[in-house]
Amino acid sequence: MRPANPNTPQPMTLNINIRKHLNQFELHTALCCRAGELTAIVGPSGAGKTTLVRLVAGLDLPDHGTISLGDDIWTDTETGRSIPTHKREIGLVFQEFPLFPHLTVHQNIGFGAPDETDVGPLMQTFGIRHLADRRPNSISGGERQRAAFCQALARKPKLLLLDEPFSALDVATRSSLCGLLMDLKEDLNIPILHVTHDLIEAQWLGDAIVAVENGRITLEWLNRQAIHRPSIAPTVSPV
Repeated sequence: MRPANPNTPQPMTLNINIRKHLNQFELHTALCCRAGELTAIVGPSGAGKTTLVRLVAGLDLPDHGTISLGDDIWTDTETGRSIPTHKREIGLVFQEFPLFPHLTVHQNIGFGAPDETDVGPLMQTFGIRHLADRRPNSISGGERQRAAFCQALARKPKLLLLDEPFSALDVATRSSLCGLLMDLKEDLNIPILHVTHDLIEAQWLGDAIVAVENGRITLEWLNRQAIHRPSIAPTVSPV
């Protein structure tokens, strides 16, 4: 066995322990997402899934709690610490990702990327290298979503956040992108948090599956073993 290279970045774990008051209920979540694995968040519309993604991304702030990636504390309401979104080194893919209409596909993917040489190979992997000089409004929705994945990964993120990225796609494109994500997740060796309303999709992709209802985790499947959590309460100090 070769000794570990001390210069090689070590995989990080995402830890979430937060509370957030919403209109109808309180999002109250304690969750751990490991590097090299995809954690699928499932639940009905309005359950708090997208709010959870926004909190992790730093787009919204919790009322109480902490969010950290490895040793990096991104959010801590007790100390007032809140790292802005652009400093969290995350890749984001939403249901419809807004690409810049005045830039080519290649320019969109390379925007903000630390190394331009990664753009071509990523486009090749996602089957859109032939679209490099096209504008977003001249390609299909599935092609735009492939470009969105490329853009997210070109930034060399330490965490990948996916919020219903396949829900607007046709079956063939959806299956293709799911297959690519399955192939890539171990090589990326970062935590992937994937929100979906589709349990079959979650079962296909997820190493861990978390069911959310009214802001609470009600059930977890970890390594295909179900763990019921009917009244879980994170260790966040009460109001």
